Parts: sequence; C-alpha cells; structure tokens
Amino acid sequence: MPKAGIPDRIVWAVETLDLKPSDHVLEIGCGHGVAASLVCDKLVRGTLTAIDRSPKMIAAAEKRNRALIDAGKVRFEAVALADADVGRRRFSKIFAINVNLFWIDATVELPVVCKLLRPGGALYLVYEPPSPTQLKPIAAKLARSLEDAGFIMDRTIAGPKGCLCVIAHAGKEVA
Repeated sequence: MPKAGIPDRIVWAVETLDLKPSDHVLEIGCGHGVAASLVCDKLVRGTLTAIDRSPKMIAAAEKRNRALIDAGKVRFEAVALADADVGRRRFSKIFAINVNLFWIDATVELPVVCKLLRPGGALYLVYEPPSPTQLKPIAAKLARSLEDAGFIMDRTIAGPKGCLCVIAHAGKEVA
C-alpha cells in the first residue's frame, strides 16, 4: 500500500523493480531517501544501499530513515557513482529515478554499474520528464547509451502520468 506523501512516480518505480525478499539493491541518486522505506518494506534478508553525490541529501535521507539504518536494512553514502567503492558487494537490482546522467552521458558510470550488477541482475532507469514529448527522445538516448556500454535492453515500460522505465542487464560479465 502506498505511503502518504510519496510521489506516484516513486511508488510506481519501486513496484516496477519487482523486488524479492532477498534482493540486494543499489539506488543511484537517492536524494532525500524517499524510496528507501518502500524498497525496505519488500526486503526480508536483502538490503538497500543508496548513494547520492550530495552530502546534504544523504544527511536528509539518514534523518528520514533512521529506523531502517538502525535495523541494518539500508546504508546511505555520499558519493558519486563513478567514485563508489562498495567493496565486494554486488547488487541484484540497481535503479535510479530521474538521474539525467544516464541519457546525457554516462560513459564513465555505466561500466561501474556493469561491475556492480550480479550475474542475472538488472538496471532500472525511471524518468518522469516535464513534458510527455520528451519520453521518446529520452528512451532512444538511453537505449543508445546502454547498448554502447554493452548492456542488453530487456524492455521499456510506460508508467502513469508520463513515466518511463528502461530495464537492461549487463551483456557481458566484467571482472
């Protein structure tokens, strides 16, 4: 059941992830940590790692999700994706909501994502552009960027109120 005050695009994005109780999830660009409670509600043995390059956003996310942090369900880190060091952790699902770098230029970041995905894992990129006329160009740019980085497109899903989710997986394992 959706939580009060959480935007529809975030509720839809988390539903689209089709989370399993044991998934280990990475959220890129978590902002205030609004999606964390929705993700963690679906995880039993799994965990969420949420990153954002803004220390201010991470502080807000930690404040908002203190109980989940204390329960060991979520970890927040102030770091840009290109600089993320998660050690040996690998993720079954990686997602980002309205993170523009993926359709603008993610030539540095997409290889990082590829390394962070577990075999069989998936990348979910969700967008709600200001205008529905931007959906097709964004989807086309995403597809090109992902394919250029060696990802295989699984599908594109149209969501409510002009939302879009592109789902892909790594086409080759990265050492």
